[in-house]
Amino acid sequence: MNSLVRTANPTPRFAGASLPPFVLLCLAATWVVWGSTYLAIKYALLSFAPFIQMGSRFLVAGLLLAAWMRWRGAPWPARLQWRNALVIGGLMLGGGMGGVAYAEQTVGSGLVVAFIAVVPLMIALLNLLWGIAPRRVEAAGIALGLAGVLMLTQGSGFQASPGGLLAIAIACLSWSLGSVLSQRSLPLAQGAMGFASEMICGGVLLMLMSLVAGERWVWPPQPVAAAAWLYLVVFGSLIAFNAYMVLLARAPASLAASYTFVNPVIAMLLGVWVAGETVTRFEWYAVAVVLAGVLLLLWKRRA
Repeated sequence: MNSLVRTANPTPRFAGASLPPFVLLCLAATWVVWGSTYLAIKYALLSFAPFIQMGSRFLVAGLLLAAWMRWRGAPWPARLQWRNALVIGGLMLGGGMGGVAYAEQTVGSGLVVAFIAVVPLMIALLNLLWGIAPRRVEAAGIALGLAGVLMLTQGSGFQASPGGLLAIAIACLSWSLGSVLSQRSLPLAQGAMGFASEMICGGVLLMLMSLVAGERWVWPPQPVAAAAWLYLVVFGSLIAFNAYMVLLARAPASLAASYTFVNPVIAMLLGVWVAGETVTRFEWYAVAVVLAGVLLLLWKRRA
């Protein structure tokens, strides 16, 4: 769900021109790194329980980013901004990423991220509460994407795990609601400090969730699980996320959002090739329908 963090509409510095190498590297990071994090979550689960894994990941990443920003002179968020970070972090990271990790205990990582591709469509629907109605092509994209999700839930992967299906549905809804609220009602602190505060608050809530759920630490962790956790902290939470923010500032918004339909394909291929996950032909068709809906939505925004 590193998918669709928050949308923005800055003036692209390189709109209409060829993109510089640094921006292309950022694009590759959002495509490949975010697409691979779902498989990393799967491997981290070998030693880290779902909420412990996500809570410790975001807490460490948030503290590192906050320390870096303070060293560069950024002020701490105000009390109201911390409150907003608690709400947004609870929804996007607690409910969103916590639900993803829980679902991946019983559902293949490729199918999980394929389901998550519906998040932009859910955000478009939630914007109706603020009077922002989708246009015809956007509405068609939403309908097509939701039809693809219904097809996906009928596949063998989700049919075999009703609990995993419920967890990923809650995760998508929580992430989408947090994204919309951060845009419309609950602004965070400016720049990277806002995202650091969100990760810190979300990480603390996830660790509390792990206590309530009775999760236990496995120590020492398996080497592959420890490597996967470190990969999630450094590459998933710090490098790829900041690469996405660079894209929002320096590239067209439609290009920055292209990871939405690239990530599921990469995640499913990695799940099949590396982890030996099984994806049926029907599930591939369902994913194609979901991605067609997302593409329609993004195409209209680009136009």
